[in-house]
Amino acid sequence: MNISGSIVALVTPMDRAGNIDFEAFEKLMHWHIQAGTNGIVVLGSTGEGATITGNERTKLIKIAVKEAAGQIPIIVGTGSNSTQYTIALTQEAQALGADACLIVAPYYNKPTQEGLYQHFKAIALAVEIPILLYNVPSRTVIDMKVETVGRLTEFKNIIGIKEATGEVARIAALRQLGGQEFILLSGDDSTMLEFILAGGNGVISITSNIAPKLMYEICTLAIAGKKEAAEKLNNRLLFLHKFLCIESNPIPVKWAMHKMGLIAGKLRLPLTELSTSYHQPMQEALQKAGLIN
Repeated sequence: MNISGSIVALVTPMDRAGNIDFEAFEKLMHWHIQAGTNGIVVLGSTGEGATITGNERTKLIKIAVKEAAGQIPIIVGTGSNSTQYTIALTQEAQALGADACLIVAPYYNKPTQEGLYQHFKAIALAVEIPILLYNVPSRTVIDMKVETVGRLTEFKNIIGIKEATGEVARIAALRQLGGQEFILLSGDDSTMLEFILAGGNGVISITSNIAPKLMYEICTLAIAGKKEAAEKLNNRLLFLHKFLCIESNPIPVKWAMHKMGLIAGKLRLPLTELSTSYHQPMQEALQKAGLIN
């Protein structure tokens, strides 16, 4: 299945009591499929995967796979800072019918580059499901070097990487090491257009949660090399890209989705609701994007 274009890092909607709103989750799935979203990541950072329990994870994956019905790829976040636990989560996603897994570099442990290589090697050998590496030093405190990624391309089920450093200059080296078939996805909405125009395959996006159709159109134009048209549309979202990271993700995007009437907007501790000082600039960013009046 093709993994490219506008891929949403989907939020996990929760009710006022902090329970997962599975009905709202199904509605979001339908909304994205109808809007043209090219793929859906569940249980990633934006989906608060770290605070979702085992039974909840299983149910969310089952719903996502069922609702997608093979129309678009379902990518499950299965990373942790334990190699054995990550293998177990990845095996579960594979058994439940996910199309691929997104596996973040181990956080907190601060492994060496050799440790990163051995971690992902062990996972790749334990499963058959396609794996997307996820490099996000701002959250993990460890940067997966290009050379380490290159070593990992020897495993046939490691098919690509979500690169969230915002360093577009890495694309050329990653492409050279991984080849044309290796999937390069931006993990930074602010630089995603430049990333795609420089040879990337798409983006795993926070912004797509609230502007799926527009993000799909931007990515489609960028992949086709239509720079000016893509830039014109992306200009509508520049403030939004910025303000969706004004506090820890997914705090701002859940507030925005609540403002748009999509979800209740609740989060699980240790995440808290958006600071009131950011409400006005977030609202203005949504207005500039034409998403609210």
